[in-house]
Amino acid sequence: MDVHRAFAQVAILDDGKVVSEQRLDLVQDKVLAFGRSLRPDDEVVLEATGNTAAIERLLRPFVARVVIANPRMVRAIAYARVKTDKIDAITLARLQASGFLPEVWAADEDTVRRRRQAAERMGLLEETVRLKSRIHAILHANLVPKYKGALFGAAGQRWLAKTVLPDHDRLILNRLIDELRHTSEQLAVLDQELASLALADERAVRLMTIPGVGPIVAAMVLSSIGDISRFESPQKLASYFGLTPKVRQSGEGPPRHGRISKQGNANVRKMLVEAAWSAQTAPGPLRAFFTRISAKRGAATAIVATARKLAVLIWHILAKGEEYVFARPAFHAMKLRKVALKAGAPREYGKAGPGRDYWIKEIRHREMEYVKRAEDAYARMAEAWRQVPPNARKKTC
Repeated sequence: MDVHRAFAQVAILDDGKVVSEQRLDLVQDKVLAFGRSLRPDDEVVLEATGNTAAIERLLRPFVARVVIANPRMVRAIAYARVKTDKIDAITLARLQASGFLPEVWAADEDTVRRRRQAAERMGLLEETVRLKSRIHAILHANLVPKYKGALFGAAGQRWLAKTVLPDHDRLILNRLIDELRHTSEQLAVLDQELASLALADERAVRLMTIPGVGPIVAAMVLSSIGDISRFESPQKLASYFGLTPKVRQSGEGPPRHGRISKQGNANVRKMLVEAAWSAQTAPGPLRAFFTRISAKRGAATAIVATARKLAVLIWHILAKGEEYVFARPAFHAMKLRKVALKAGAPREYGKAGPGRDYWIKEIRHREMEYVKRAEDAYARMAEAWRQVPPNARKKTC
């Protein structure tokens, strides 16, 4: 099936021959009717696109398999001299019949739901940034001095209400403020849902033992990964997020490494970079790693490398079902308590809560000293490794 927005071109192969071709309107009733016309031992091939998940869900009960093809790797279609919907559909069928079709994982219902929520949150976040930028643009155009403080907090809103502006700009500003308030409320509701999901998911709770990883980052990472067993190694997961460098090599020449590929889910990649900025401020090996790369390549390169390191840690934690070895228990308990409050848990006054240990100075400092020793140990190891001659490093490896 060569899938488009409103229809799909269908080619049916039997024993290597095209026995039927048709155009199928992508409406639920017609897709279900088409599924009933298929045999239980048939295989259906789709290209990964925006509505593939819905088609896969409707056809799955009627056939043996629904295969989703990787569009980036179906070169026979991408580089064909003659390219039509009919030819594309036949090519997909023949590639599957010959066993050369590059597949992608078909997400389950829970993962699809998580991905929808993650995409909705990113949309609301982008809308929030857009509205704030337009408000700043109106103030700048009217030579209004920059507000010293949180412009979109309570005090900033009162300051905005008193700002002298032309009538037409005041009307636009008021409308933008109303839109921003509405969007922020929707974002808060969605964040509450994601926080509840994170607390109920053991994988997310373990991921939050990593510095810089909160409920939103954990939820978005899990929605993108789905089943961790489909990634054979941490390098595969980092590559899936587009955090590994491009490699070019031909003939007898040495391989050349370029910038990161930026393939895969761009939203999750951005979230991992943001998490890396937070992680590099906390004591521990991650901060030592960032400091080492930053001194050599600069902060911009170092933060991307730290994000890749986070992807590697995420793979190990999910694949092995363990917590981050340098986690701080009291800090993690306090973090979970904040997530529970965001999820709507009631505040309890007058008795010690699960995160009370973090507010005990001795416990907090003892944990920080432990991870600081790990940070110092990593720095010493990296310095000792740097002093080893390059030829000796190869022999050691």
